[in-house]
Amino acid sequence: MGKIILITGASAGLGRETAVLLAEQGHTVYAGARRADRMADLAEVGITAVAMDVTTAGDNERAVNQVIEAEGRIDVLINNAGFGLYGPVEDIPLDDARYQFEVNIFGLAHLTQLVLPHMRAQGSGRIVNISSMVGKVFTPLGAWYIATKHALEGWSDCLRLEAAPFGIQVVLIEPGAIQTEFGDVMVAELRKLPGDSAYHAQIEALSGLMEDPGAVENRTGAVAAAKVYAKAATTRRPRRRYVVGALARPWMWTRRWLGDAAFEYIVCRRLL
Repeated sequence: MGKIILITGASAGLGRETAVLLAEQGHTVYAGARRADRMADLAEVGITAVAMDVTTAGDNERAVNQVIEAEGRIDVLINNAGFGLYGPVEDIPLDDARYQFEVNIFGLAHLTQLVLPHMRAQGSGRIVNISSMVGKVFTPLGAWYIATKHALEGWSDCLRLEAAPFGIQVVLIEPGAIQTEFGDVMVAELRKLPGDSAYHAQIEALSGLMEDPGAVENRTGAVAAAKVYAKAATTRRPRRRYVVGALARPWMWTRRWLGDAAFEYIVCRRLL
């Protein structure tokens, strides 16, 4: 049977591809994003676009109410909205760091809080949280973004235990390098950092790596990754975690099995 699905961050990239794929599979999809104008064409495949900013409580409340009033239930929430703030800890203003947490953690958490009572009442549901391979590893210049993903990993594991008695499943997806605008946006923001930063060499090294044609070409396609997202959202017995995308498995394996010292050595040789 088709599921009632709300997915955030659906105006571009993996969120958009996943929304389209789920609709094509016969599910009822509500696609939320700030840039509602970029979702107007989604109506052609039966998707309902919802203008929402996950950091705005009223937007989250209206989105959930819209789904419940129209459908009477909500089966899956895919918390896909997010962005990556990169730069040296010393150089990033704390207000920017706080906003990173507002989007990647607190906005997600508020939307989840709104959905959970409905899922408890219906005795079923699924929360799919989009983490990252950096939820298990680390790199220079990614402290604030990576901190949100490490937090999301633990937060999701705790929620899984709390929600299980009510028939609610909690799933994490840990993407690696995917062919989306994420890398381009990240580099554009890095280029805005002061040219006289003490960390200029690291900024240039990471930017160059992200822009390397070979690295870009080797990223996993968004459509292929969206299939994993859709499976995590709809399969009857989901795994706790799904890993998808270039570099994800080798980087996570290195950190887990070779330890911090070996991982740091490899990262420093590559990025510093």
